[in-house]
Amino acid sequence: MSEPAATALLVLADGTLLRGAAFGARGTAIGEVVFNTGMTGYQEVMTDPSYSGQLVTFTYPELGNTGVNADDQEADRPHVRGVIARQLAPRASNWRSEGDLEAWLSRHGVVGIRAVDTRALVRHLREGGAINGAISTDGTAPGALLEQVRSAPSMQGLNLAAQVSTPEPYQWDRPCGAAFDARLQQRPDRPYRVVAIDFGIKRAILERLVAHGCEVTVLPADATLEQVLRYQPEGVFLSNGPGDPAAVATGIALAKGLIAQPNLPLFGICLGHQILGLALGGSAFKLGYGHRGLNHPCGSTGQVEITSQNHGFALDSDSLPAERVRVTHHNLNDQTVAALEMRSQPVFGVQYHPEASPGPHDADHHFARFASLMAERR
Repeated sequence: MSEPAATALLVLADGTLLRGAAFGARGTAIGEVVFNTGMTGYQEVMTDPSYSGQLVTFTYPELGNTGVNADDQEADRPHVRGVIARQLAPRASNWRSEGDLEAWLSRHGVVGIRAVDTRALVRHLREGGAINGAISTDGTAPGALLEQVRSAPSMQGLNLAAQVSTPEPYQWDRPCGAAFDARLQQRPDRPYRVVAIDFGIKRAILERLVAHGCEVTVLPADATLEQVLRYQPEGVFLSNGPGDPAAVATGIALAKGLIAQPNLPLFGICLGHQILGLALGGSAFKLGYGHRGLNHPCGSTGQVEITSQNHGFALDSDSLPAERVRVTHHNLNDQTVAALEMRSQPVFGVQYHPEASPGPHDADHHFARFASLMAERR
């Protein structure tokens, strides 16, 4: 007979207290409490560097039923600070599983709370917005947790990209295995030289770039224009990442310098898209509870893409200079900016994730567009 699970607490900055059962590592984690509406892909979410600093509530009622495996990771380790779930599967059941979720979280020091009413929690976050909170599985008293939570910094103003970026440049030339991805593309005789700026880049993005014919050099978030141009890139990619885009001053400065280069293709995803918008003179704002899930419709010209999204900030469409920038897609749930392009240069960005692992794959054509811009430049 198994021992009963240890008690876990979830405390929000507004004083909300939920009690549940502990899973994963023991300890206390403080961060921004958000929710993800995806019905699959929990391992991709947990290892996505864009979730750095966050406690993620999963709306799907059960986690762990497919276990974990090395192929589904977006980074070497989980980047979420904590996990909030309705229930945990007692055993993994999937032919690709290499271990169970709880042991994997314990090994990586990620705390979790289960057996809480996640539907009520999500309604609370939708009404009041994303909020700082704490998961504690080590017996810390609720009052002490509340004090720690209220003294924690807001996500607004945080430059988390610097914390998750690679410290050193590296090369990436490996696409996703064909057994798991039917979207592999024809490669050109000579790969396109691409420099990717790592603000928290996902492996799936690197794999899609390679699948579309790119040879990628990944540089740290604080790379300078001189360092980038030293590689003689045919295109530059600005990656996804966590935190407030306005706080990534070096990235914005780099984007301004890259935009000034004649006819150089630039492509940004998520945080990279926001950095492009800021470099073009726009401004960003914090969303109430963010967009996190696999089911967000985006479009503007009668064609709709169902997209994967993960962001807490968005560009202000009215702040973008209309003479230079065109908004090409809106999020059709709330009309926020979902994609943009420059009117006279090969520069564009998308707020959502066209690499989308595990899916959907509606937006993969944006990688083909980037490749075609580099082909035209040649």
